Amino acid sequence: MSQLKLSKWLKAIIIGAGICGAVVYFFFLPFYGRDIVVAYPEFSYYYWPWQIFLWITAVPCYAALICSWIIADEIGRDNSFCSRNARSLKWISLLAAGDSAFFFLGIIIFAVLGMSHPGVVILSIFIVFVGIAVTVTFAALSHLVYKAARIREENEWTI
Repeated sequence: MSQLKLSKWLKAIIIGAGICGAVVYFFFLPFYGRDIVVAYPEFSYYYWPWQIFLWITAVPCYAALICSWIIADEIGRDNSFCSRNARSLKWISLLAAGDSAFFFLGIIIFAVLGMSHPGVVILSIFIVFVGIAVTVTFAALSHLVYKAARIREENEWTI
């Protein structure tokens, strides 16, 4: 597969991920939240704090998609192992770490305020673990791409 074709596939996947995220954040979660409020009206004052919290957690996800788009552009230019890609991968790692920490703190705060169900807390811990796994994976990829970029730059100066 050529670099340009790979880049186009990656961009299509990034667009698909953005659309799926928008469906989850702006359709599924509000719809599910309203169903909970209808079924249990005593929880109606939880709806907006939770909704705003979840929308805030979407911001780093979309920022990571922007970084992914930059990486796909570089791959399309046949420049896969460059310092720009290493920086973008590092940013994705930092965004995942920050989002995981924010999500964890938010869940703890909601639990302390009595605005969370124990099942939601358990599920949220799993989500935080996945965020940490993404953080470590992208940090490792960033390191490897940076080393490959340095080797490539050294080889370009060799006759």
